[in-house]
Amino acid sequence: MIIRQFLLWTQHESAGRRAEAASSLARAYLYAKLDPAARWEAKTAITALLDDPSPLVRRALAEACANAAEAPRTVVVALAQDQAEIAGLVLARSPVLSDADLVDCAAVGDEAGRIAIAGRPHLSPMLCGALAEIAGAAALRMLAANPGAEITRGSLLRMVERHGDDGALREALLARADLPLDVRQAVTARLASALSVFVSGCGWLSPERSERVTREARERTTLGLAEGSDRADLRRLVAHLRGSGQLTPGLILRAMLSGRMAFTEAALADLSGLAVERVAGLLHDPRGSGMAALYRRAGLPPALEPAFAAAMSAWHEEASGLRESSGAGLSRRMIERAVTACERLPFADAHAIVALLNRFDAEAARDEARVLARVLVSEAAVDAVTETLSADLLDSYRRDRQLLAA
Repeated sequence: MIIRQFLLWTQHESAGRRAEAASSLARAYLYAKLDPAARWEAKTAITALLDDPSPLVRRALAEACANAAEAPRTVVVALAQDQAEIAGLVLARSPVLSDADLVDCAAVGDEAGRIAIAGRPHLSPMLCGALAEIAGAAALRMLAANPGAEITRGSLLRMVERHGDDGALREALLARADLPLDVRQAVTARLASALSVFVSGCGWLSPERSERVTREARERTTLGLAEGSDRADLRRLVAHLRGSGQLTPGLILRAMLSGRMAFTEAALADLSGLAVERVAGLLHDPRGSGMAALYRRAGLPPALEPAFAAAMSAWHEEASGLRESSGAGLSRRMIERAVTACERLPFADAHAIVALLNRFDAEAARDEARVLARVLVSEAAVDAVTETLSADLLDSYRRDRQLLAA
């Protein structure tokens, strides 16, 4: 009897009154203890209300059904296809919608609907993959910031590939604790590219100069990110760099001159097709023949071989042996040996290589100067504090003497 009264109420000419009736009817279906006949009538009435011309009525249904696991599936699916402000309520929360429903809504819906889906408490890898392929930057920002989203490495890379120019998305991705190393590198590479475009667009640097500065900064960042990573992460990072055209001979030479042998071994293993253990054995062959064979198998430019050989020779002479260096900074001694080896080449081959090595040397000198400057500032601060304390102690001693004399 009560259900039929609600039904009469839903026929009222006022949309507001019909919306109240729709909400009451839906909540009665979901939470009241109705007998089977009354429950069937309520479900039928709720389904019929989907055809109400007023969005107020359908919104009332969406608000009542959004969090309910017992909501009629046909009603929830229909509401998910409604206007954005109605669909968003169930897309964001309804436990009735399956991954297939949500993928379909993301594919044919608008960006507001995708944002609602991206903010759901839990998102499966399949659903995250679908959003990574079709969602805009706003929805992907929501997805990246969602701790309940199970985003695979491939989906993360796809997000960076499609909308890596969006600064807020990059920030959200970098804030994820589970961000893989190669994805982190891809994000920083897009940031470097954005900065390069901005700098050259402002006229501060020529496009060529800006591109070089950006590339060198990206290479330094890449080696910094790789520091301390395990072999599996390094292998994936190197594969990503090679696939994106970033695994250049210059980067590998920088890694070697910085003492980053784990990265160097991973890069040469990827290029040569040999196992990392085999590459390590050839690379660290004290006779040098293994290094030469490995270099040629990796397909690196012949003109750079003397620089690589000289750098490895200097590495072997280091007292630390095969131990990784403590930082990603370039070794000026290794650079000097590489420059000396390349100076014997014909000018046509040597000038570009020597210019690169000279830039490396200038960079290393600046790094050394920064460290020394910080040390000097720290020592100066300590000296200033010591002098202040000494002056205070001397003044205190003089006042005590004056008091005793009085």
